[in-house]
Amino acid sequence: MSRIISALILFPLVVVLLIFGNVYVIDAAFSIVALLAMNEFFNAFKEKANPVKWIGYVACLLIAFIHIIPVGKVVTIIGIGMPTVLLILFAQVIITNMKTTFNDIAITFFGICYIVGFIMFLPLLMGAKDGKVLIWYIVFFAWGTDVFAYIVGRLIGKHKFSKVSPNKSIEGCIGGALGAIALALIYTVVVNKYFSGNISYIEISAISFALSIIGQIGDFAASSIKRYVNIKDFSNLIPGHGGMLDRIDSVIFIAPFAYFLLTII
Repeated sequence: MSRIISALILFPLVVVLLIFGNVYVIDAAFSIVALLAMNEFFNAFKEKANPVKWIGYVACLLIAFIHIIPVGKVVTIIGIGMPTVLLILFAQVIITNMKTTFNDIAITFFGICYIVGFIMFLPLLMGAKDGKVLIWYIVFFAWGTDVFAYIVGRLIGKHKFSKVSPNKSIEGCIGGALGAIALALIYTVVVNKYFSGNISYIEISAISFALSIIGQIGDFAASSIKRYVNIKDFSNLIPGHGGMLDRIDSVIFIAPFAYFLLTII
């Protein structure tokens, strides 16, 4: 029941934000989402390492400025950003006389790549041509897969997929992918009819299948992290769903691939 109530509260908020928010509001919102997810990620590793939290948080805040930066400079800044982060992290090791360990900076760098490096493609897609139409494909790919995988898995799931996430079944994974394709096709009918779209149903079906699989890998990836640090959820921020990172684990994996594929078609 708590899972349903949380969904009924959060989904309308997401709808309002994505439909009515301008690029700057949406950039700020994704920056906050990244901050929450990053904090959960760092806290998950508190028994394994001492991440350099400040640089992770700064990286999350920079998402809010994506559309303040001139368009022609975004790729350049992103390109130099990751080497700069690595440079700063190794400087931290030197300055602290190795009290900050390689393990600390490795987990920090991975967290920035995993969360900031993926999430930033969501506001980038929103700011692209027809971004407010295209962004909903990610919602259908990710959350549609989750819903259908859960329903099919509960109804007919018999064959376990992986020890990484023992509750997931092969039947559920297949059902999730097919459900994502169905939702994407229905949405494409709406886009083509009412928003003057010209999206190929064959292309979107192929993209839906690929991104659904990628989203499920993202879900398994988050599960593998939780198993490594021995936690059930990244936090209890969202009742019935766990933490922010639990809720967006498949979304952020899909985001970069969706950005390139959807802007191409």
